[in-house]
Amino acid sequence: QVQLVESGGGLVQAGGSLRLSCAASGGISSPNVLGWYRQAPGKEREWVGNMNSGGFAAYADSVQGRSTISRDNDKNTVYLQMNSLTPEDTGVYYCTALIIFGGSRYWGQGTQVTVSS
Repeated sequence: QVQLVESGGGLVQAGGSLRLSCAASGGISSPNVLGWYRQAPGKEREWVGNMNSGGFAAYADSVQGRSTISRDNDKNTVYLQMNSLTPEDTGVYYCTALIIFGGSRYWGQGTQVTVSS
């Protein structure tokens, strides 16, 4: 059973930076796509970005240019580095894993990010 565990959330001031980590365990198959979604209070969950097994990354327009996704395939860990944070970045950040063959998707429990103005 694949499990995803996020860490690194917290309270940060506007203009600051944060690095989230997500460790996958339980035998995640390749090829896969590891990524991030977030959900602000009262809003729907939205895609933030992801990176496939080959290292190709894609980002939502809202974070493009100030966010970097990286992954360590040996550790089955994906990271989200976010800079120039604004209160609009506040929300619960969820790690997700999509297994290409079979289409199974897994979610982490989420980590809270709060950006104060």
